[in-house]
Amino acid sequence: MATITLGGNPIHTSGELPKVGSKLADFKLVQNDLSIADLSTFAGKKLVLNIFPSIDTGTCATSVRKFNESASSLANTTVLCISRDLPFAQKRFCGAEGLENVVNLSDFQEGTFGKNNGLDIVDGPLAGLHSRVIIVTDENGVVTHTEQVGEIAHEPNYEAALAVL
Repeated sequence: MATITLGGNPIHTSGELPKVGSKLADFKLVQNDLSIADLSTFAGKKLVLNIFPSIDTGTCATSVRKFNESASSLANTTVLCISRDLPFAQKRFCGAEGLENVVNLSDFQEGTFGKNNGLDIVDGPLAGLHSRVIIVTDENGVVTHTEQVGEIAHEPNYEAALAVL
């Protein structure tokens, strides 16, 4: 269990992030067209998993915009934006913003992705949503970088995540 903060107040996550050097656990997440994506959907690609509580908050929206901008120049890399938002909200946001270089994935059904990766918020006003996390993998699904953002309202360290690619 990790302790993070929301407005300076401590809240907790369901566990610990995957360890650098470990294989990312397979997942089943809902795409914007309501089909299911799993780890094999992105086989052979480096992945940046931009995980956040909700697309409809300022910091989350900023992270999607910044990774969208960076993704266009990254070779063999896919940015996955993962939240518990409905796929319709994710699609609406990216459509309105003209964002085409990220893949939105929803964990709305059971939150299994968040629970399996130790990033589910378990108490406080955002309980049940995902905490702000970055996970980067290589082409084989091996974790090369993780960041649990300590304060929910803060942005992740984009440079550190992109530097391992």
